[in-house]
Amino acid sequence: MSDKPHQNLAIIGHVDHGKSTLVGRLLFETGSVPEHVIEQHREEAEEKGKGGFEFAYVMDNLAEERERGVTIDIAHQEFDTDEFYFTIVDCPGHRDFVKNMITGASQADNAVLVVAADDGVAPQTREHVFLARTLGIGELIIGVNKMDVVDYSEDSYNEVKEQVSKLLKQVRFDADNATFVPISAFEGDNIAERSENTSWYDGDILLEALNNLPAPQPPTDAPLRLPIQDVYTISGIGTVPVGRIETGTMSAGDNVSFQPSDVGGEVKTVEMHHEEVPQAGPGDNVGFNVRGVGKDDIRRGDVCGPADDPPKVAETFKAQVVVMQHPSVITAGYTPVFHAHTAQVACTIESIDQKLDPASGEVAEENPDFIKSGDAAIVTVRPQKPLSIEPSGEIPELGSFAVRDMGQTIAAGKVLEVNER
Repeated sequence: MSDKPHQNLAIIGHVDHGKSTLVGRLLFETGSVPEHVIEQHREEAEEKGKGGFEFAYVMDNLAEERERGVTIDIAHQEFDTDEFYFTIVDCPGHRDFVKNMITGASQADNAVLVVAADDGVAPQTREHVFLARTLGIGELIIGVNKMDVVDYSEDSYNEVKEQVSKLLKQVRFDADNATFVPISAFEGDNIAERSENTSWYDGDILLEALNNLPAPQPPTDAPLRLPIQDVYTISGIGTVPVGRIETGTMSAGDNVSFQPSDVGGEVKTVEMHHEEVPQAGPGDNVGFNVRGVGKDDIRRGDVCGPADDPPKVAETFKAQVVVMQHPSVITAGYTPVFHAHTAQVACTIESIDQKLDPASGEVAEENPDFIKSGDAAIVTVRPQKPLSIEPSGEIPELGSFAVRDMGQTIAAGKVLEVNER
């Protein structure tokens, strides 16, 4: 791990606008992928008659993806710039991979939106921008890609810039703060070095724009929230719940409460990697022991927090959801399984309060009878058994969820408010 601040960076945009090539290029330019690996990919790409895909191959290392030339899975790759240590959350562009995009973007701090200069705003560009906004991505850098295809024309660049700015305003993204960069991921223009081909452009190149992103604030000032992954019994110690600290810190001597099991006690020891530590913070995977809490008192899906500011338990909650895929329609009374942090609880959609226009986020209809694939809505949800969940405006790490049914993710969303039990 690097000692620089860490950022999760989502790369979003329409299919074939060059996301994978850009990612490969970023990894290459920052020295995260050695030259010989690129060479190997180049030979392989040429053999398959896909010359020019070598940078994309760096990311798409699944054989199936190479054959189809599309990105399927979210690949995690790291690279360093002068200011940050980035993890790329590569978000697939194809419509049927929107669910991956949701799980990917919800972990991202900021995003690069890739828009091809020769194509402009495409349907998925819209959808991805709306999702990024819904899932709370902070700043957006727009890479106007494939400048080589339009002969580095300033007019083409300005045209795309105008289209995208309009789109950002529609979804209430702060368009004035968005950074636009004319790039060619394929040729390497304005990625790591300023390009002669765009002498008309004097703004930041891509790596400079990435360095200028605001540093994410680690959520240490939020109260402790630690979703439990497993509970073990370890001889000589006793009951040891384990999980990852999402927000806040945990120290020996803290008084904690587990919700919704509603038990608690004093933390005796905190361990990371089998070593006792005095304190652990956000992102740390810990095992800990709490005086007076037995193995049968708590379970996976519980959330541990301070006794004086315990995790919320929802009687009902209001949420904003985006329906990705559903064979028919969703009406009030529908009860799929909600996956939130480590909990999986069947929840009933009690009412559909508002349908939103996914292009703008505006209210399109009050109290609609149903919602279907592609719709965004505000709904009221009632968990069938106790569920600890937080408003995403207060603790975003515990405020998002995926909705699954019939073996697939059908929707995703974020919690707006919790009506506590």
